[in-house]
Order: sequence, then C-alpha cells, then structure tokens
Amino acid sequence: MRKILLFLVFVFACFAVQAQEQKHRLFVLTDIGNEPDDTQSMIRLLLYSNVIDIEGLAASTSTHMKHNVNPQILNQLITAYGKVRPNLLKHQQGYPTEEYLKSIVKRGLAVYGMEGVGKKKDSEASEFLIKCLEKDDPRPLWVTAWGGTNVLAQALYKLKDKKSKKQLEKLVAKLRVYTISDQDDAGCWIRTNFPDLFYICSPISYGQSTWVGFNREVKGINNETLSYDWLKDNIMQGHGPLGALYPEVSYGMEGDTPSWLNLIPNGLNSPEHPNWGGWGGRYELGTPNVDLSTINDGVEHTPETRPIWTDTQDTYKPYDNKKSFFAQMRDTTKFTSQFATLFRWRDETQNDFAGRMLWCTKSFEEANHNPVPVLNIPDELVVYGGDVMELDCSNSYDPDGDALCAYWFQYTEVGTCKESLLGTHAPNEKYMHDVVVPDVKEASTIHLILRLTDMGTPAMTTYKRIIFTVLPASSRGKKR
Repeated sequence: MRKILLFLVFVFACFAVQAQEQKHRLFVLTDIGNEPDDTQSMIRLLLYSNVIDIEGLAASTSTHMKHNVNPQILNQLITAYGKVRPNLLKHQQGYPTEEYLKSIVKRGLAVYGMEGVGKKKDSEASEFLIKCLEKDDPRPLWVTAWGGTNVLAQALYKLKDKKSKKQLEKLVAKLRVYTISDQDDAGCWIRTNFPDLFYICSPISYGQSTWVGFNREVKGINNETLSYDWLKDNIMQGHGPLGALYPEVSYGMEGDTPSWLNLIPNGLNSPEHPNWGGWGGRYELGTPNVDLSTINDGVEHTPETRPIWTDTQDTYKPYDNKKSFFAQMRDTTKFTSQFATLFRWRDETQNDFAGRMLWCTKSFEEANHNPVPVLNIPDELVVYGGDVMELDCSNSYDPDGDALCAYWFQYTEVGTCKESLLGTHAPNEKYMHDVVVPDVKEASTIHLILRLTDMGTPAMTTYKRIIFTVLPASSRGKKR
C-alpha cells in the first residue's frame, strides 16, 4: 500500500511539473547507419520521448555517408521501443505510440550537402519539416543535426522562395538549431544566408568541440560511466529488446546526444538560454574566429560572418565524499575547458539514462525514480546586498522513499556577481541559515543550483536553479 501511495504522489508531482513546464518540440536530422553513435543516441532519446515532443525523425546524409540514408534503422529501433512502451508507462505517462513515431520518420535526399538544396530538390523530410514549422504552435521548434543539415537548408531555401519577407522572418524566429559541428557544407550556407537564425554550433575540429566532453575520458575524474562494462551492465544486457540494440562504441559514445540533452526538464536545463549551462553544455553568443586550415573533417568551410552560440569555458572543481569523514569535501582537482561545461554533469546524465533503461523491464517498485525538490523560496527573486536569507530544501521528497543528498553550488560563470553567496556553509546542508547576500555596486545576478540526488540504484538527480537579482544595499527603498 505504501508503494502505491508513493507512486500516486509521484504521478501527481509529474503532472504538476509538466503543467508548469511545457515540453520542447524536437525535429531530428540523423545520418544514422554511418557509425553506431546515432543509434545509441536514438535509443536514449526514445526513453525521454514522454518529456520531449518529438515531431520529426529525418534520415539524412553527412560527409561520412554522402549517398545513403537509413530510415529503416529508425523504424527498427521504434519497433523495439513499442515492445517496452507498456512497461515504460508503469513509471511515467506520456510515452508516444509506436505508430505515431513511425509516422514521423522521413527520408532526406541521398545526396551530399548543398547538392540537395535548390529548386526541385525537396524531399519528404524537408517538406515535413516545413509542415512542422508552419504548425499553429507558439512553441519554438528545435532542429538538432546529428549529421548534415541539407534537409534544413532545403526547407529554408523553399520558404525563402515562397514566403514574403515578413512571413519568413516569423518562421525563422521559431527555429532553434543545435548541430554537432558541421558535417556537410549546408551549415555554413544556412548561417550566412539566415543571419538571424538561432544557431548552436562548434565550427572547429571535432576534437576541440564542446560536445566531445560527453564521451571524452578525462584524467582526474572517475570515467566509469563511459566504460564498456558500465554500458554492458546498465544499458545493453538484460534490459529488454531496446537495450539489446544499443551497439558497442566504435569512435565515441553517443556523440550526438548533447544536441538534445538540454531539452530534458530536469530543473537545470534552460534551452532558450544556452549561456546558462546544462546537460548539453554551455555556449556563449559570439562570432567565432576560426583558422579554417586547422579543420580536417572533410567539409568545405567558409569564414563565420555572424554571431552564433558557440564554445565557451567553465571552471569545474569536483567534490569528493570518499577522501574524508565529511561528505562533499572539495577535491584538489580543477578543470577549465569547454569540455567541462558538459562532462561536469556526465555521471548524473548517465545514471538517469540507466534508471530509465530499468523502466523498460522492471515494475515501479523495482526501479528508481527522480527525487522531487521542494524549496522555501521562488525560482527567481530580487534581493539586496546584506540581506540575510535561509535556504531550505528539507521538504523535498523521493517517490521511492529513498534518502536524499543535497548539494548547493553557485554557477559563477553564468551569474554576473562573482562573490560567494554560500560563504563558509557546507554545500550539502539541506537547511542553510543566515546566508548573507554579497553587496554589489550595480545590479547583478547569481545563479544558485541545488542538485538533489537520491540513494537509490542507480542514483538519480533533479535540480533547482534559483536566480537572484542582487541590488546594491544603498538602493534599498528607492523606486526601481
């Protein structure tokens, strides 16, 4: 009976969260079949299809696979998903049907890059993308490119040819693009010809791109969740027909997954603000100055002509609870790189995936589920320098009744106030009293993150981002 009551509490909590936070719309372009990583990324995406509105899955080409597209692989994965969907629904509602997902699988032209852009070069994928974009839906449409972008380029080419300037501007304003580098010559063409398009990209060599932080081994931290044994035990073996299709890693695990990770509503991600950071990395708006001679990816690149959301750095200092009698002691290791904006969340991302993979075969009682953070303050608030506050997440709960670990940290790169809000408080206190707001000379922001992790297996995490607007103490009482 207790488990049933906990399940009902969890279901109602999920409905409440979804009511507050609309799902993000997603249209995927994938050169699936080129190498195993697209298949891996698609399997993970299917497990999150209840919290993201997937509107299109387009099989496309890339510089690595110029004359072939593989929609049949997408359908094979969806068939396996259909077999586990009844069990997934025991854990969370909203998983789309196998029939719906197969209906949105579309084929792009089996030609490379700009060879597939121009008059009479429409494909069922580019036409369907236009249909999704023109849908009467106020939400932005995210287009993530796991390979080349000629399907998107053709859709934009046709819209520019057929629509008025005002109509085109309205449609382009609804697009959000995140590409895994440039895997054909259409990406440069899009950025040059549509300078107002929201675009996230690392237009440099793969090895220096932010997204590599998802699957790159990092010396000085635990890389276990990238290992063959971890993937075998937690994803591939004994987790049903969908997990059985997860291929072994050839060049890098799930190189395309970062393109949509920030669409997951986990309390940290805010995809409309790439500079706020999240599971998919952090990016700043600017015009990259790239030495094109250093790029060796088989794509003909052109100089960047406009600002895009592109690579930036985080300084990440891990905490370690295994080197001391006290939990969450600061480690001596420090990382500063574009990769750190992504790998700092990697274990939490991987454990969440492993938790959902268990949903494919286990009952609600046998599996783990994300904790629910409850705070005593709103997500956004205005404070003054010198204010004394209390931070309290002690009313947070777990749907499985697991014990909870709290960890607070200030995301310094995101906020404009660099002074510490937390002072000398231990970062793992659920209740922090007498927290003093630092004074500032001008209005500043602080992004405070609560990471709430349960002690289930695998441990699963939910976050809360609190954004403080800090005003100078001297302005208290003045009209704003």
